Amino acid sequence: MIKSLLLVLVVSNTYGQNPIIRDQFSADPSARVFGDKVYLFPSHDILATEGKGRVGWFCMEDYHVFSSINLTDWTDHGPIVQQNKVPWVKPDSYSMWAPDCIEKNDKYYFYFPSIVKDSITKAQGFTIGVAIADNPEGPYTTEFLPIEGVRGIDPNVFIDKDRQAYLYWSQGNIFAAKLKDNMLELDSEVITLGELPTKGLKEGPYLFERKGIYYLTYPHVENKIERLEYAISDNPLGPFKVSGVVMDESPSGCWTNHQSIIEFKNQWYLFYHHNDYSPNFDKARSVRADSLNFNADGTIQKVIPTLRGIGITSATKEIQIDRYSNVSEKGTSIAFIDTLDTFKGWKTVFNQSNGWVQYNSVDFGKKRLKSLIIKSKSNNGGTLEIRSNSLNGTVIAKVNIPKTDDWKEVKASLTTFKPDNQNLFIISKGDNETELDWIKFE
Repeated sequence: MIKSLLLVLVVSNTYGQNPIIRDQFSADPSARVFGDKVYLFPSHDILATEGKGRVGWFCMEDYHVFSSINLTDWTDHGPIVQQNKVPWVKPDSYSMWAPDCIEKNDKYYFYFPSIVKDSITKAQGFTIGVAIADNPEGPYTTEFLPIEGVRGIDPNVFIDKDRQAYLYWSQGNIFAAKLKDNMLELDSEVITLGELPTKGLKEGPYLFERKGIYYLTYPHVENKIERLEYAISDNPLGPFKVSGVVMDESPSGCWTNHQSIIEFKNQWYLFYHHNDYSPNFDKARSVRADSLNFNADGTIQKVIPTLRGIGITSATKEIQIDRYSNVSEKGTSIAFIDTLDTFKGWKTVFNQSNGWVQYNSVDFGKKRLKSLIIKSKSNNGGTLEIRSNSLNGTVIAKVNIPKTDDWKEVKASLTTFKPDNQNLFIISKGDNETELDWIKFE
């Protein structure tokens, strides 16, 4: 059988806080725990242009894989599958939509949908293929043909405790079937999971098990945009009982959402997406993650999206306080540093005395840190105060921001050092407008 081989290169690092991936668009995150790392397999949004995709619509041509040992520092291992190197994919279709990856028998199976060439199979439209690797980072070898008998998008694979594998996908409804041990062929009839809502779009299935309960999660358009819902069963093929909402519709109107749920170091997490870097175009999205918790009866507590996200931030790295845990109602605002290049990130604007930002979970370690650096600017000068753990907590530093039209790194000595994990409060002590990019300690 002819197969396609792709090499993998480590190309960059990104850092925690939402969105997780901060140098490119990303969506539809499939998070997996392999060994002592979390691996993230998202789709990769790009902006369509004339002759390259459909302008104004979703456009994807490849997949990257990312990994993290701490949910804060994420490594991009580069592209693992590219549309025009997959034998069965229609050239220049730009429809490499939501993927998934699973490990079995020391092999890693990457499942992805796309539009099939007319000459490959009798069927047209979307189908699902597989690429295989010896390591999660790749390189991946792509199967010459897609999975026979599967038509649709959004593949998800679940392996039960008896090692039986199941494939889930969507196309109007949500479907499921057993997989053979080779992970490449169906081993049962296709089942339509008919106990789910019948009104509105359903897609993006993701199934996981916890304490004997099988949770089928999926985006559903009940009104105009997707919210994340779930149904439960005592069997991976159902029947399922619709049980609640994992995350409400986006308040800013992002039409899609897509989820995966994992347990890592005794905490559960929800991975999802939003259009953070593209607020006026919701076909260019970015992966986020937040903690997820369960009630005593096994039901899921609704997840409220945050900017702070997950992971612990090192005090000696750049702390993007615009990804705050909490913020004052008056005196502060968040804006892009450069609206023409949103990947430069955001800035915090203080424009009133006692405006503040709270940023949780900063690790100061044990070794005494002596100074603070703030990248900031202020047309008329300003003063910022940094406190630990509360608005009335210990003052760590007080920084006078000089009058400047350009970004400057201002250094100040710490008045107090407190070790270990702390929450930070950055407070304006003047009415002059002051803009802050990041802070770090040394």
